[in-house]
Amino acid sequence: MGKIIELTDENFEQSVLKSKVPVLVDFWAEWCTPCRMVAPMLENLSSQYGDKLAFGKLNVDSGRKTASQFGIRSIPTLLFFKEGKPMRQFVGFMPEKELKRNLDTALTA
Repeated sequence: MGKIIELTDENFEQSVLKSKVPVLVDFWAEWCTPCRMVAPMLENLSSQYGDKLAFGKLNVDSGRKTASQFGIRSIPTLLFFKEGKPMRQFVGFMPEKELKRNLDTALTA
């Protein structure tokens, strides 16, 4: 399986904004049922993309500062960062096939 980075307010800048590769960040919470449905998909996708794309998870309950900074109002929200900037946002649950298609498009843009 791929590796998903556990993000916090403290490591977000270094792990995401200064990353040399694009990063998909999952903004989630323990109590969010759709968020728990997204987690295994991200595990699977992280192993498929290898070094082309990094994956991270930020719990919005403990990472309120970062979630607020990026205007996260609904979860799950996935933000695709490239060169330290949020480029694409995906809100709510979507099937893995659709997410993969969106990620492929984002990576080639």
